[in-house]
Amino acid sequence: MSEAVVVGSGPNGLTAACLLAEQGISVTVIEAAERPGGGTRSTELTLPGLIHDECAAIHPMGVASPAFEALGLERYGVEWLWPEVDVAHPLDDGPGGAMYRSVERTAEGLGEDGPAWLSAFRANAEAFGELREEILGPIVHFPRRPLELARFGLPSLRSAESYARRFSTDRGRALFAGSAAHSFRPLSAPMSASIGTALITAGHAFGLPVARGGTQAIADALLGLAAGRGVTVETGRRIGDLGELGGPDLVLLDLAPQGVLELARGRLPGRIERAYRRYRYGPGSFKLDLAVEGGIPWKDEACRKAGTVHVGGSIEEIAIAEAEINRGRMPERPFVLVGQQYLADPSRSVGDLHPLWIYGHVPSAWPGDASDAILDQVERFAPGFRERIRATFTRSTLEFPRYNENYVNGDIAVGENSARQLLFRPRVGLDPYSTGMPGVFICSQATPPGGGVHGMCGWHAARRAIRHLERA
Repeated sequence: MSEAVVVGSGPNGLTAACLLAEQGISVTVIEAAERPGGGTRSTELTLPGLIHDECAAIHPMGVASPAFEALGLERYGVEWLWPEVDVAHPLDDGPGGAMYRSVERTAEGLGEDGPAWLSAFRANAEAFGELREEILGPIVHFPRRPLELARFGLPSLRSAESYARRFSTDRGRALFAGSAAHSFRPLSAPMSASIGTALITAGHAFGLPVARGGTQAIADALLGLAAGRGVTVETGRRIGDLGELGGPDLVLLDLAPQGVLELARGRLPGRIERAYRRYRYGPGSFKLDLAVEGGIPWKDEACRKAGTVHVGGSIEEIAIAEAEINRGRMPERPFVLVGQQYLADPSRSVGDLHPLWIYGHVPSAWPGDASDAILDQVERFAPGFRERIRATFTRSTLEFPRYNENYVNGDIAVGENSARQLLFRPRVGLDPYSTGMPGVFICSQATPPGGGVHGMCGWHAARRAIRHLERA
């Protein structure tokens, strides 16, 4: 029987392990942390009974994932739950924007920007289900539906600021800009529209759900499936060198390129080692988990019903904040994401105490405490918010790598979303999962299709590894 070792138990590592085991390969997963799951762990971080997602929380790509669909995670306990409003974006003056799963309902709420929103996203949302395996894979490939894929991808080559010019109102531009800011890139940068258009399109096709009981349910489902296929999972074991793994037929590394370099210790081909050393990491995140009595008193009604709230004001203000963090400067008003998962999943709350999940975008490796700047941004759109906070847990850019070593300097996206790295990650080449070491592959978020809980990086890497084994 062939043997494989997977280093790292995030959703990509576990997905790879499940697929390899399905092929009759004996698989061992090794995880340095005491708990498996990587960015999919959920914990009582503030008060007993309140369930907080430690990193990933909202899952448009998870519910859309061909890998998760093929693995049948619903049979292992994953239940998707949707809020009434998927995304809200408050503004200082006038009504903010609101995004629903229905592209038509979203357009109706955007007034004069409604036709432009429909033109931008309706056709792509209708085609997303059939295009998703191509979209959630290496960009460089032979497309099965080239015209539809071009219609989806070509507009994303633009900057977010350029793309947003199709909208004439502040709320239309801001609603798009909030999604584009998930890239952590300056809104003026080439291809900075890409992640925003992908998130919005996936949201209109599948919605932006949460997993009942916390994102941990996704990890638990993958672990249950893996156990049923005979996969062994070892936790609390740190690997310092590939030589410690013995001689398995396959090794899959759910690691950032920095982690691969540390384990390879000179074994990588020179060109690939140089590429991994040149791999760029993006800005960081500062996270607040709060126990809030009665929830957030948003002035905007849509925000009170939204699973995700983008807090950043106008597109111009978001552009300033994202440009600042990419220059290494902390903005006075950072872009903030608020997750209100309990609205779709009340099981996470205790009575009138609710868990709040809040991120602020900050510079890479920024050592300061961004709590006040983040809370001020929320208070700006929800007066009286601070008075409702009953407990707080924080995680800085310097603490994120201790939670997950892949989050270099607080970069939870595991790599800068520059035009170059959106097209070619973790290096320029036609085989992004190969490390150049025979039988050793990389399967982390640093590979296509990049960030998010969808398992597709592990899915593609495992399929590549299986082809290698068949040819050996």
